[in-house]
Formats: sequence, structure tokens, C-alpha cells
Amino acid sequence: MDLSQAIGQFFDDKGNINLPPQVTLAGLCEMLYMADAATGGTERHCLRFWDFSTNRDGEARDFNRREVNTRIKAVATRLQQTGTIGDRVAILAGNSPEYIFAFMGSLYAGMVPVPLYDPNEPGHADHLTAVLGDSSPKFVLTNSAAAASVRRLFADRPSSERPRILAVDSLPDTLAADFVNPMETEAGRAVLAHSQGAPVDLPAFLQYTSGSTRTPAGVMLSNRSIMTNVLQIFAAAGLKTPLRLVSWLPLHHDMGIILAAFVTILGLEMEMMTPRDFIQQPRRWTKQIHKRDELTTYTVVPNFALELAARYGLPEDGEQLDLSGLDGVIVGSEPVTPKAVRQFIEAFGPHGLPESVIRPSYGLAEASLLVTTPQTPVRPRIVHVDRDDLAQGKATVVDENAAGAVALMSNGSVVRPQQLAIVDPDTREELADGTIGELWCHGENMAVGYLDRPEETVATFRNSLAKRLETNSRAAGAPEDDRWMATGDLGVFIDDEIFITGRIKDLIVIAGRNHYPQDIEYTVEHASDHVRPNCVAAFAIDAAEEGGTERLVIFAERDLQKAEADDAAAIEAIRAAVVKNHGITPEDIRIVAPDEISRSSSGKIARRVMKTKYLG
Repeated sequence: MDLSQAIGQFFDDKGNINLPPQVTLAGLCEMLYMADAATGGTERHCLRFWDFSTNRDGEARDFNRREVNTRIKAVATRLQQTGTIGDRVAILAGNSPEYIFAFMGSLYAGMVPVPLYDPNEPGHADHLTAVLGDSSPKFVLTNSAAAASVRRLFADRPSSERPRILAVDSLPDTLAADFVNPMETEAGRAVLAHSQGAPVDLPAFLQYTSGSTRTPAGVMLSNRSIMTNVLQIFAAAGLKTPLRLVSWLPLHHDMGIILAAFVTILGLEMEMMTPRDFIQQPRRWTKQIHKRDELTTYTVVPNFALELAARYGLPEDGEQLDLSGLDGVIVGSEPVTPKAVRQFIEAFGPHGLPESVIRPSYGLAEASLLVTTPQTPVRPRIVHVDRDDLAQGKATVVDENAAGAVALMSNGSVVRPQQLAIVDPDTREELADGTIGELWCHGENMAVGYLDRPEETVATFRNSLAKRLETNSRAAGAPEDDRWMATGDLGVFIDDEIFITGRIKDLIVIAGRNHYPQDIEYTVEHASDHVRPNCVAAFAIDAAEEGGTERLVIFAERDLQKAEADDAAAIEAIRAAVVKNHGITPEDIRIVAPDEISRSSSGKIARRVMKTKYLG
């Protein structure tokens, strides 16, 4: 199968995406599978899962194209036997082949998967309870490894209120023969008639926000929004085939599940493991991105993984590591720091890592996944701006050795066809390049809205630009409508590339000056080697909460192997560095034990949660 030709059919000669109204994610997956079958490609290997639960060296479980398709249809058939099109299906399991089969099987059945995680995962019980209560799934799909914990989760509910629980790996392959296209069923025809829409606009899945800044909300993604973004990614990233994706990203996170679905639908090769297995031994991941055969390798990781791999992922004496087969290390999910990128390049450059493969990118679930990624050979790109101007909402590029220089990491250019503008969140007017404002997105990859939250949906997804720039408007080509999605993130355009500076809700405003928590956290982390990397939370106590004056509070985790007796010296070093670099005297600095700073279910520092705990 010629993948470029298969993808190219959805683009016109101007680069616009034209999706047939009858196509769905499941339909596209099956169409490409049948095209592979016609050319004898179904025996091609496409999925390898590494299980380290009983063997420190890992045991590989492998699946070819036909086996994956069979498992997907077996899941879909069992769902169809007891449910109907549109039912919600929660997936409660850790990373595994069964997770992918469950997700794709739900799509094949015309149902709406809700990607979640194994209830045994520590620290997120309240998030999971809130999501299950909000989504009210009719089914729960899991695997044998997580089945007992899933059943315990629902044990206190009356039997009539429990969702039907199915262990995917217990379903026989023979079920696949009874699969029926849900659009050809009576229920499917009724749904289409009632919605007066096309299959491409039906719900695809429900992705819950991580809950780091608010109560988790269900982002409703349609087949159109997901397929549009998948095509945007394929075109903007300039993917080289045949390719192999290496991933340990949690499949309950939007970046993990959409990429897994992406390669499954296209029939590409994927090698995966669990996040825990990466964190325990980062060298497992670096071994997997070792050059293999003639395949071009891509991998996608959050920022913290770069530092962790640089510290613990280097090969042992006598081991060979060749990273010359990498074409993309896409870094996202959390702010990308110059420090982490430099450390990774310095550590793995001697092992064949091409520096240009590092691709810091920006995205969010409300835009399906990807908004910007580097699209020029100059990557990764770091610029330095004046700290005082930054506090006033301007990005003035200065020499990296200038006093008060702040390093910013480029997240590349917008993936087309999609518009990205910088907007004043108060006046709703477009701002010129070099000015910091809120990122607003426009395109058919935007989500439909939030489940059962009409006011939040309008506030986020139904925005209109009050005024566009008369020249050099980045909204050019977008219709005059109310379909702009306000991201809540702050950023600035410099030389046609976007640089993220923070989130509106996290912005620290003291004495009338803006301070970005990531900037302060960077200073804290570099003030003392007593501080654990990527484990700092900085936030302001609001004036109303503390009697009229905003104050800075800092939490930092003690690095592994460091002694509690040295906390006081680290606190003084942190205080001096923050005063010197930011002109702020912290109200309170606390050193805490490793893993005591709260994180979202996707691993991001949860500053607002820490603030709530501090005030409570």
C-alpha cells in the first residue's frame, strides 16, 4: 500500500483537507486494512509490547496487521451484542495491546471510548471518581491484569448501576467473524437520521482533561476533528515511511492515545511499554530508539523524559547505541525547557543523535492534539528575551549573555490548514508579533465542546475576534465567525514561530509586574543542586486571600540522596536567586520530600492544587 497516496487523497491541490461525509476513524482504519489485504500486507508486523513485569530485560508480545484487526473486531462484536451505537465505553487499564484493541474496538462498534487508566495507579482516585461520574459509561473495558481492581472500584454500587465490565484479553478471536458495520444497522441509521448529520461529524471519543487546573472536563472529539488533525500531523511533520513509532506515553493521555490510534489506523509499526517501566529504567526507552533495519524512527515524550534519559538512559559499558535512525523526537505535553534539550543533545550526540530531530511542539486536547511543531531545518531553536520587557508583555530578543536574558524555546509553526493568532484576552483583539497574548486557534480539528458544560463550551470554543490586524494578520483565511478556540495559554510569535510563556491562570502578578511560574521555577532549580529537577511549583497567593498584597510561594522537592539537614541552606540559596533574578522576595519557600508535589494524571506540576493545599 502506498501510504502517501492513501493520505494524499484527502488533500486538494491547495493543501486543504476534504473529508468525505461518510468517513469515520473506524471506516478509514478498515479501508486501509482492506487495501493492505489486497496487496498481501496483512502478515506484516505492526505492534510490539514490552512487558517488564516478570523479567527485567522484558518479554516482547508481537502482533501482525491481521491479528490486530481481528482483536479490534472481536471487541467491537462483543460490545455490539449487548450495547448500541453511541454508548460510552470507559477503558480502565494500563498501557498494553488490550488498551489499543479496546479503544479501536469501541470505535468500530460505533461507541464512544473514554480513555482512562488502571485504578491501581496511585494518587488519582478523586480524578477517576469524578470522570466516571461525569461520563456515566455503559461499559468498562479492561484486561486481566487490571480486572480485579476495576471490579473493586464498582463493588459498592448496586448491580443495576454498575457498568458492564469486559476483560478484552478474555474475548475469543472467533467473535471477529460476526462484526457488523454499525452504520449499516437499524440503530446506526436512526442515529444519522436523528442527528441530520454525516458519520464524519459523529462523536469519536471523550478525552478528559488532566485536572491540573480545574475539575476534569470531558472534551468531545468528533471523527472530523481527529482525522483532520491526523492529516495535519502527517503533512506538517514530513513523516518518512516506512516508519516506526516508539512510545511509553500513557494511553489515557490525549497525546498517547491519538498517536497510538494514528499508527494503528495507518498500519504502521509501533513499539511500546508502560510509563512506569520507562521511569524505573530510562535505558529501556533509549534501547528501543536504537536504529533498526531500514525503518525511520519517531518517538514522542514530555520534557522531563529528556532530563531523565540524559541522567539514567546512557548505554552501559560495552553496549552499542545508534540513534542515527531517528527523524523525530517530538517533545510536548508540558513546557519544553532549553536545559532539558541541551542535556539530551549533549548526552546522546556522541551516539549518533542528529540535533535537528528534537522537535518541541505545542498542542492540547481541545484542538484534538497538535497545534504547532517545527517545520524548518533549524531545530530546536532557542531565543533569549529581555526579562523586564517580558514582564510588560513584550518579547525583545537579546544576546544570551545579556543581563536579564530569559531563554525561550520555540514550539515551531502552526500545522496547516489551521489558524493560530495571538489575542488580548480582555479586548479580544489580535496582537502583533512580538507581543504576548493568549493563543486562539481556528480549524476543523477543534473539538466539539465539553460534555454537558454549555457555558464552558461557549467560553472556550465560540469566540470571535473583535479586531484583526490590518496587515500581517495571522487570522487571514479564517471566516468571520465565532469558532475561535481560546486555549488559556500565553505565547508570542517571533520569526513566524510560537514561543509559549505560560498559562493565564498560572500567571503570577506581583506589584503590577507579570512573572511566569516556569521562569521562577527554572531559577529555583538552578539555585541549588539540592533541588530535584522538574519538581518545583511556584504560585502567588491572591491579594483577596491574604489581605491585599500578592505574595510568592515556592515548593521544591529535595533531590534523591540529598539530606533533609541541608534544606535550610538550599532555601537561602533559592531566596537569594529569586530576589536577584526576579526582584521578588518569596513569602514562603518549602523543601519537601520527593514526590510530594501534586501532579495531574498526565504528570504535569499541579500548581493550583498545591496552592489549594497551602491555603487549606
